[in-house]
Amino acid sequence: MPAHVAIIMDGNGRWAQHRGLERQAGHREGARRVRDIAAACIDYGVRVLTIYAFSTENWDRPADEVSFLMDLIPERLEAERSMIFEQRVRIRVLGEIETLPLIDRVAVRDIVRQTAHHDALDLNIAFNYGGRAEIVRALRNLIRDGIRPEDVTEDLVSRAMYTAGQPDPDLLIRTGGDQRSSNFLVWQSTYSEYFFSPILWPDFTRDAFEDALADFSSRTRRFGRVPVAAPAAASDA
Repeated sequence: MPAHVAIIMDGNGRWAQHRGLERQAGHREGARRVRDIAAACIDYGVRVLTIYAFSTENWDRPADEVSFLMDLIPERLEAERSMIFEQRVRIRVLGEIETLPLIDRVAVRDIVRQTAHHDALDLNIAFNYGGRAEIVRALRNLIRDGIRPEDVTEDLVSRAMYTAGQPDPDLLIRTGGDQRSSNFLVWQSTYSEYFFSPILWPDFTRDAFEDALADFSSRTRRFGRVPVAAPAAASDA
């Protein structure tokens, strides 16, 4: 099993449009889907689940859709509060939440604080997040801390990222049919295994997630290395 699964939850708008609904209906249904996948992660021993909820590029969407998404994250966290605490899910936010209305920002920070001791699953919500922006933020923080250029290492940069202390994603899933990473976990996904699914996110069931896990388990991960063949058995002659 992968220790860390990351998901680009694509296809919410198309799911709604195919049903003659407004795009917001797709986002709402997609947000509900996270519960099932988080529960599956706990059942299968996945330690970290990262979901791409709102990217820095999503600000270019229609204003009413952006406003809806701003409210959706804290709304769903509150709706799933009992599950989060019963299942001991730790909530972390990757990205800048200063854009949230004050009441929502306080609510998100409260649940992050209240779940800090939970240990069944880390649920990372990438919100107002961009992979390149995260790297720039990490480097700025290192400079601000007075780190000398010659002392900068990959490990030091990793510890300055939002995901500090967590394993890099082993498996990155993108639903909806497109096959690109869309500025998601640029630093962390260097050796992630990718799984692209044509299924629109609101239809991505537990069964579909299990198919992705099965596909992952069939792969050989080399991390740039050449596998060393086992020595031949000694002859009995």
